[in-house]
Amino acid sequence: MKRPSPAVKVQAGHREFIKLNARKYDWRDIYHLVLTLTWPQFAGMILGIYLCINLLFAVLYLLGGNCIAELVPGSFTDHFFFSVETLATVGYGHAYPATLYGHCVATLEILVGLFGLAVLTGLIFVRFSRPTARIMFSNVAVIAPFDGVPTLMIRLANLRHHAMIEADFRLLLMRSELTKEGEDVRRFYPLRLQFDHLISFPAALTVRHVIDEASPLHGLTAEDLKLTDSRMLASIVCVDPVIQAPVQTQTEYIYEQIAWNRQFAEIYVEDARGRYTVDYSKFDDTVELAGEK
Repeated sequence: MKRPSPAVKVQAGHREFIKLNARKYDWRDIYHLVLTLTWPQFAGMILGIYLCINLLFAVLYLLGGNCIAELVPGSFTDHFFFSVETLATVGYGHAYPATLYGHCVATLEILVGLFGLAVLTGLIFVRFSRPTARIMFSNVAVIAPFDGVPTLMIRLANLRHHAMIEADFRLLLMRSELTKEGEDVRRFYPLRLQFDHLISFPAALTVRHVIDEASPLHGLTAEDLKLTDSRMLASIVCVDPVIQAPVQTQTEYIYEQIAWNRQFAEIYVEDARGRYTVDYSKFDDTVELAGEK
């Protein structure tokens, strides 16, 4: 009888998916697996591999009898630390291979050490060099009139201290609907933004979707969004000019994170010299519309 595969958990925004009968690890893609580890997991993996290699070669040296000169015969500790020195190609001089068997095992270990150092250096470089977006989304979205028309708005901030360039914005609505056959399915609707591309993104901005007759949100209320378990996925892709590489980040808004008839607090102030001050402490703040109670 075939043993069932363990469940695989995948987190996407506020929702968790559990994959059944799916292979958790594909050993043909070890490189991708290593890069997905957290730094503590990565450090633990390297330490474990390092100890296992030295334990293996310590046993091989012991099996060769007195193949290493100047070591206490049968001392596992001495042979283990000789393996550590050999793997690192250090060699303190007091111990050395004394037989052909010892020379062969030491040569093999040196090759393993050189190869392992090259692989480890490459992995650490890739982990450090992976670009991060450092883009912050507001923790709520707001729906309020803008230019006299109901508008969905979210706020973004660039946390880097240089302007990002060629920023592309996307907003996707997801909700449950019944088909004509009575089947409950998940529908996806792209929300058209007033602008979805910005050449330079220096500090903070608000992206807007006008809720007109063509909008999937037209005529809906907060209760409608709750009943259909509506969620919005917001995404930004831009280029970091320092490392000349594209970066991407995204967030999800559930219906509970949509504030109706509120607007974002003003965070920009222009001084007498024409400079703009941006107060990040008010980034998530919202205020009631004028005339609202």
